[in-house]
This record gives sequence, C-alpha cells and structure tokens, in this order.
Amino acid sequence: MLAAQTPIIATVIQSNGLPNIGPKRSLRVYDENHLIYNENTGGQTLENIEKGSKVAIAVIDRPNLDGYRFVGTPSIHLDGAAFENALAFAALNGMKEPKCAVLIQVDEVYTLKSGPTAGQKLS
Repeated sequence: MLAAQTPIIATVIQSNGLPNIGPKRSLRVYDENHLIYNENTGGQTLENIEKGSKVAIAVIDRPNLDGYRFVGTPSIHLDGAAFENALAFAALNGMKEPKCAVLIQVDEVYTLKSGPTAGQKLS
C-alpha cells in the first residue's frame, strides 16, 4: 500500500502545537520496525522533527476503503546505512539526492479500514 498510494506525514510545531502535514512519496518500509523517507525539501516537517516532534503517517487505499496510521519516533541521518538507502532509492527512481534520510521507528499501527474496526490499534 505504501508503494501504491501517497502517504501523508503529520508533525507538530512544538512551540505552539500547530499541526503540519505533507505528502512523502518516497516513504517506504526500511525493515520490520522502521519506515524511511528521503527528505528533499528541508521544510517545516524536517524542522519539526529536528525540534523533537513525533510523527503520524496516514496511507489510504480509497477505492478499497482501507488504510493504516503509523505513529512513530523519527531520527535524521546524514550518513550511514539509512542515508545510503536514501541515496540508492533516489538514484533508482530518478530523484535528486536527498538532504537527509528520516528513519521512523514505528511505535504503533492503527487500522483506517472502514467499518467496525476503524481506528483500532493493531500493534
């Protein structure tokens, strides 16, 4: 679902609690417990993460009334394995070199599937 849909990430401005959302088309599975995306713009989302914001990510399969919300703890990588992953992903997909990689430890997963289980925690 992450590869077929455009995930939306939410962060919070710590000083005033103002939410921020934005699409992250490079968001993908990194390993069993992590998601990763290439940070290309260095905008408000990255600034919020630098200041300690946790993240929530929604991915929706609208035609099938299905989806997930991931809640997690992000970390910024300017080198190492996560950054190398981001560089390889960019090269493979004809994208510009990222400013950094953002690795997200998935803390909780919720279903967004329409129906009686909507919003229930899965893990």
